[in-house]
Amino acid sequence: MSIDLLSFDSTRPPLIPAEPDTAPHVLPLDRVDGPTYIIDLEILRRNMAIIDRVQRESGCHALLALKGFSTFAAFDTMRPTLAGCCASGLWEARLGREKFGKQVHSYAPAFSPGDMAEIIDHSDHITFNSVHQWATYRGQCSHKPSLKTGLRINPECSTGSVPLYDPCAPQSRLGVKADQLPLPSDPLLQGITGFHSHTLCQQTTQPLEKTIHAIEERFGRWLPRLDWFNFGGGHHITRSDYDVDHLITLLSDFARKWNLQTYIEPGEAHVYGAGYLVATVLDIVDNDISIAILDVSATSHMPDVLEMPYRPPVTGAGLADEKAFTYRFGSSSCLSGDIVGDYSFDRPLHVGDRIVFEDQAQYTMVKTTFFNGIKHPSIATWDTITGDYQVTRDFTYDDFVSRLG
Repeated sequence: MSIDLLSFDSTRPPLIPAEPDTAPHVLPLDRVDGPTYIIDLEILRRNMAIIDRVQRESGCHALLALKGFSTFAAFDTMRPTLAGCCASGLWEARLGREKFGKQVHSYAPAFSPGDMAEIIDHSDHITFNSVHQWATYRGQCSHKPSLKTGLRINPECSTGSVPLYDPCAPQSRLGVKADQLPLPSDPLLQGITGFHSHTLCQQTTQPLEKTIHAIEERFGRWLPRLDWFNFGGGHHITRSDYDVDHLITLLSDFARKWNLQTYIEPGEAHVYGAGYLVATVLDIVDNDISIAILDVSATSHMPDVLEMPYRPPVTGAGLADEKAFTYRFGSSSCLSGDIVGDYSFDRPLHVGDRIVFEDQAQYTMVKTTFFNGIKHPSIATWDTITGDYQVTRDFTYDDFVSRLG
């Protein structure tokens, strides 16, 4: 599998390795009551150190993409490093302002008239998806002199293999193509101080380099009039095989060439490898394969398992038939296809055994549902340095029923 293409039919790329002087992380499972997301603060700190190096050596500003991770119990660990956060709608913008407390950059494919006043109030940057949206709201934006406004562009440079995750796919609704932009001297662009481009997903630096070439080729005549450029997310910076030096060079060279402040807004890289989902085996049934029924659900609690799809790593498990005992993990929901994947173990599983899914911080808690009324996992933080384990959120029947009427 090429690490530079989108390929979601197997495990994710390798997690960052443990530091040589750090004891192995042993989750405090004896303190976990029921299904629980656990955020590992020490791995989060390691990720922040890598992001911090990128910022210091390239001059770019890194933003937390709230669409991937919004669990504000971890914000105290992230806030000292990051310049702020980016929001995909009104509620995320408000969350960023109230819970993160630094810069808020907002973008959406379209903003509604009813939301716009609050979006402006909560945001430091607003990026519009079309020239028409900019023309519609430029007057409102001008009433906040400190607000920076920009346009999302479509470089028409696809670097992935899965159309579902390709913002540059044919007939994409995301971003303005070069032939749709007014000339740089057009008065309509007055007030536009930056461009935003998001083209990557779980990728390394070669696709970014290709994208930069496409941006310069298609949008080069607009770049000299800008103050900032946002390269969006999808940069897998904290992956063990990611070329951080190359990223720093790309960002530094682009900023120097065009005299711009650069931004990146990776969602996954900030929390990569820093989250777990602890489940329990409720039953084991047989139908040509042993099937372990768990108290968590792919569709409700790990939706990218079905949407991408991918097979999340499990502590102590191998691929199907790699070890002596193979099991298919299914949930207790009524959806027939609510299957996480096939895993093998050195010993048989039993009812009551704990299963630890790794790398479950991103695109889980922000996308969960109460489908079937299954108990929603709690949220906890765990610090391996201090041993501190805290449940920051439990969910109850009242949370389920309050969404329905």
